[in-house]
Amino acid sequence: MRRFLLVWLLLTVCCWAQDAEKIRIGSKAFPESWVLGEAAVQLARSSGAQVEYTKSLGATEIIYAALKQGSIDVYPEYTGTIRQVFLKQISDATDADALELLARDRLGMSYSLGFTDSYALAVPQRVRGPEALSDLPKYPDLRYVMNQEFMGRQDGWSGLSAKYGLKPKHFSEMQHELCYRAVEANQADIINVYTTDAQIEKLGLRLLRDDQHYFSRYDCVWLYRADLPQRCPKAWAALQQLVGRVSEEQMRRANARMVIDQQSDKQAAEYLLQQCLPARQGEVSPRKSGFDFGLVLKQTGEHLKLVAISLSLAVLVGVPLGILASRSPVTARLTLSTVGLLQTIPSLALLAFMIPITGTGPGPAVVALFVYSILPIVRNTYTGLTTLPGNLSEAAHALGMPPLAQLWRIRLPMASPSILAGIKTSSVINVGTATLAALVGAGGLGQSILQGISLLDNQMIFQGAIPAAMLALLAQAFWDVVEKWIVPRGLRIQAE
Repeated sequence: MRRFLLVWLLLTVCCWAQDAEKIRIGSKAFPESWVLGEAAVQLARSSGAQVEYTKSLGATEIIYAALKQGSIDVYPEYTGTIRQVFLKQISDATDADALELLARDRLGMSYSLGFTDSYALAVPQRVRGPEALSDLPKYPDLRYVMNQEFMGRQDGWSGLSAKYGLKPKHFSEMQHELCYRAVEANQADIINVYTTDAQIEKLGLRLLRDDQHYFSRYDCVWLYRADLPQRCPKAWAALQQLVGRVSEEQMRRANARMVIDQQSDKQAAEYLLQQCLPARQGEVSPRKSGFDFGLVLKQTGEHLKLVAISLSLAVLVGVPLGILASRSPVTARLTLSTVGLLQTIPSLALLAFMIPITGTGPGPAVVALFVYSILPIVRNTYTGLTTLPGNLSEAAHALGMPPLAQLWRIRLPMASPSILAGIKTSSVINVGTATLAALVGAGGLGQSILQGISLLDNQMIFQGAIPAAMLALLAQAFWDVVEKWIVPRGLRIQAE
């Protein structure tokens, strides 16, 4: 009887696990997207669905590629971004036009969640004079600071400056949250903002009136894969609860919970859901402050895993390529120029290119880290093998040693200091570059760094940056130990 009950229980659990809906939710790398992403997670879980959450999926193009590829099912997006960036449509394109074009990629767009988060230009109270964007040409000495995404968008700076005839004398670009720091430090007079940014009220910024109606509406929606409502009906119905329920003021207050009150995205999401869905009223979970050792340990493990896999691949491929390059001038030029060209690929472009192939997570991160690690290994292997004293090769030939034996017993041991120097350089580069893995949902210490930059939280930045620096030092020390084991004793004594 007991065995029967046990088997029945196991079968029941297995059937439940198979029947449970599984939804993959994503978010971009800024506070409002974190809050909405976490709100979607909580709503989906309340429906009984299994949730896989990928946070901080980098630039807009990266998260859109992840959605099309199927790594995520849904994430919060804005109608202006959908029209201008994804669909390349003019600003007066309708939502019906957007829906029709999205359907071609098997995607869908929900109705608005209820609020608009549009672009605007803002000035601090110390800047007197301009009240509307058309007033700005009268003040050419004002210092402009714009974020990089705004600079690259069709509905961004290029169109705005042409519309209003803006030709500032002082202009610079930086990451969005750092624009606010520039204002605080009196290093900027005009910045571009999102209208639901919590820092607008905190810093007392004044929004300039868009009197020629350049900026289009950016209604917040769920952007999702077309099969999601049929595949996960309960989870989708739970997400639909927020449609039309979130006001601009409620969203700004939820953002302030993270940006100003330094609460977690989970707490800010709980607050937002309680404000928008009265049935979810309750106590917000207590705030966790200070150094989170458990989180650092987890992120360090993820970081080490990425570094170990990508560096191992780089050594396994890079050393043979260096040996091949040392065989003749032709192979040297071809090999070194190829790996050098790979090094010039921008990291974000490479990550975005790899997502349709490998999906999000460790896959694109490992490929990118491998690409950026291989050049020092190939070059140092080539240099070490081509700068050996000529009399060694002559002696090996005189002894009648075959080429393979010469390589393993003479040339590689003699070149080992140079080869290990290349591996050591690659490992340090790898540890630092691996912080970008957070942009594709691969985890690592970059998560704390990116979140700290977005929240202007130095403690959180240090929580990721200090362990990353320590890992780089440990990598250096590790290869110093390996060098004592691999490099022939005579070469070590000579170097000392």
